[in-house]
Amino acid sequence: MPLFRLSLACLLALSSAHATAREYAYSDAHLHYVDFFQETAGMDTLLKAMADNRIEHVMISGIPVAKKWHEDEPKRPRYYAGDDADAYWYSATDVIVAAAVNTLTPEQRQRFHPFLSGFNPNDKNSAAHIQRMLDLNPGLWQGIGEVFTRHDDLTALTSGDTPRANNEAMTRIYHLAAENDLPVMLHSNITSKREKNPLYLSEVEEPLRNHPHTRFIWAHAGTSAEVHRHQTQLDFLLPTLTRMLEAYPNLYIDLSWSMLTPYLLDERGTPSEAWLKLVERFPDRFMLGSDVVGRFNKLGKEMRSFDPFLDALPKQVARKVARDNFLSILPRNR
Repeated sequence: MPLFRLSLACLLALSSAHATAREYAYSDAHLHYVDFFQETAGMDTLLKAMADNRIEHVMISGIPVAKKWHEDEPKRPRYYAGDDADAYWYSATDVIVAAAVNTLTPEQRQRFHPFLSGFNPNDKNSAAHIQRMLDLNPGLWQGIGEVFTRHDDLTALTSGDTPRANNEAMTRIYHLAAENDLPVMLHSNITSKREKNPLYLSEVEEPLRNHPHTRFIWAHAGTSAEVHRHQTQLDFLLPTLTRMLEAYPNLYIDLSWSMLTPYLLDERGTPSEAWLKLVERFPDRFMLGSDVVGRFNKLGKEMRSFDPFLDALPKQVARKVARDNFLSILPRNR
């Protein structure tokens, strides 16, 4: 009899824990439909991954560069860092994204939020190109990005000058974004692989200050796997982000995978109290992104990897970060 009572108590406890466990609906704020060779697993695969993992909305973009298979390379590289061949700006990536979205039913389209990315951020003609793309597909594009500026070794591999988030070409794009109510997602590393200070911070902070009517999503909060390979953790990141979120109400943070560890979670998967407090202080300014590239088999795993951090937040804040904050920055006239 005592054993029966113990088993029943265990069952009730498990049932109660299951009943209180949170399940999130997600918005993926950072998804690339194609890879660095402009290839993709396709829209049917993406739709299934979304349906299987409660991903209700996705930001969908191309990749603004294509990796060259150089004449001197005997094997086709699998990634942009696979060999020393360069990459080049590739505008047709937006055509691929537009064609894929245009195959969807009207109901399905409501869940997809295409961002324009196929332009050279060093070219002062790029703003005119973006406007042409907006005119060709009225109402399709809902944002600009991911714009590649400072981007690890890809910066050195990409043909042409080093792009900066605060150059004149990008200034024209920020004005156009404000006029069309489009958010801009920037990839701009906060520092180099070995500098233990926010070396490139001014390249992001200057546009935030000069374009208060443009909404900026900072991809990975300026971090990257390559930076972390050389510097396990950027000690200045949390205080820098705190100051910037206080100063710039037009700044939003994409918490995609390079932010998960070592910042949001430690090696044991325990949420960081300091980062929890920051997100609770600015509950409308953080969003989740998978940053998958052309393949969608790990999409659900990438999004669910944030659950331990979300579970440690107040329920209302967690649901904003998981789903609502990304939707809130999209063009209001939709």
